[in-house]
Amino acid sequence: MQTFTPKTFNLKELKGISAKNIEEHLKLYGGYVKNTNFILEKIEELRKDEANAYLLTELQRRFAFEFGGMRNHEYYFSSLSNGSAPLPENSELKKAIVKDFGSFENWLTVFKGLAMTKGVGWAMLSCDKKTGQLLNHWVDEQHIGHLVSTSPILALDMWEHAYVYDYPTSEKKKYIEAYFENLNWEAVEKNFIEAR
Repeated sequence: MQTFTPKTFNLKELKGISAKNIEEHLKLYGGYVKNTNFILEKIEELRKDEANAYLLTELQRRFAFEFGGMRNHEYYFSSLSNGSAPLPENSELKKAIVKDFGSFENWLTVFKGLAMTKGVGWAMLSCDKKTGQLLNHWVDEQHIGHLVSTSPILALDMWEHAYVYDYPTSEKKKYIEAYFENLNWEAVEKNFIEAR
């Protein structure tokens, strides 16, 4: 059975997101990896007996949450790794954003508005593998709302744990601004290239 190992990220000092917040956030990510492996192990063990059918369905439901938490955080932390880097004017991603949203500024305004959604979850920019279209969408918790046939390009964690050491919930807009100030667009561009 395949198991997952926590990835390491080259997270330099970030503006507006403290080392303490990142440290605690990485522990949470490690927990998602550990729980994903644990659930897969239990599924393997329980599937040998048909009497475990109910337990298996509930474990599968939980698996979606833990696995989503693991992968979402990998997109998030990689986009903050290796220092901030701008999105070049002539990049394929920038061209796609302009094509699908009219301008980069239009997309950014809409995306930041999406990130202000009430509740816990993720603001996502994903690429539809069937059409190549870029789509903004909200993912509740870690797993509810992922769009079929899409791959994440950019994942902004909007659970309170992502910013609680730095900002009260009433100031999460400052955290959103800090995220974009630290964003490594080269990593996001790489996600886009791989998704097409």
